[in-house]
Amino acid sequence: MNRGVVVWFTGLPGSGKTTIAKKLEEILRRGGLSVELLDGDEVRKWLSPDSGFSRQDREIHIKRVAHVAHLLSRNGVVVLVSLVSPYRSSRNYARELIPEFVEVYVKCPLEICVRRDPKGLYRKALAGEISNMTGIQDIYEEPENPDLVIATDIENVDSCVFKVIQLLVERGYLPKNFEGEV
Repeated sequence: MNRGVVVWFTGLPGSGKTTIAKKLEEILRRGGLSVELLDGDEVRKWLSPDSGFSRQDREIHIKRVAHVAHLLSRNGVVVLVSLVSPYRSSRNYARELIPEFVEVYVKCPLEICVRRDPKGLYRKALAGEISNMTGIQDIYEEPENPDLVIATDIENVDSCVFKVIQLLVERGYLPKNFEGEV
């Protein structure tokens, strides 16, 4: 059985978390691994459909996702979690709950995330149509000691995915001869 791990991607909305996680998921599956992607938008529909975006709602949602990720990882699954998870306290909770935990900070300047704005959320937040938008009306607390920092404003997706794979190999979650091509 594979050694399970949770790779927790955190960063501002639009920083590239899900794009990187999806590419990594594809590569790990091709390499024969059991992989699950828990994407913030998708899991919110099922785990926290009645939650809003207050700090309390976000923290409860993140705890739910961390619990599911922990269950999967302890059964040999590589779990890729792609959540803004803006608060250090929530990420620290996940790290403490999950023994096999890797935090990847997907770092990107706010102005570039606003320019990318794949879902139009920044535009709506700046127009006052939505509230509690991370980076605009709500804070994002940068990780203090992430296991890996990838800068999506200067690195392409393949480079970022390669760095995550390298880290997983170094930590023994992937075999040294892992054949997953980026």
